[in-house]
Amino acid sequence: MALPEELQNQVDYHTLIENNRAAHMAAADAKRVKLESLRMAKDIIMENNRVAPAGSVVSASDVTSLAASLEAFVNN
Repeated sequence: MALPEELQNQVDYHTLIENNRAAHMAAADAKRVKLESLRMAKDIIMENNRVAPAGSVVSASDVTSLAASLEAFVNN
């Protein structure tokens, strides 16, 4: 038995809202993983730099490349 048009519109509207919420949550989770990977990369590189010989330089690309590696590891 089919729903009346008004009820079907409400069901469709609530389905759309739920789909948008799920997409938003997935995007937020992905951002959280990236931020955590970046934080971990910074901590690892800072600790490695602390014990490295004097004159060693840490660049932003070192941190971002390690963060990308960590993120890839987590996502696989």
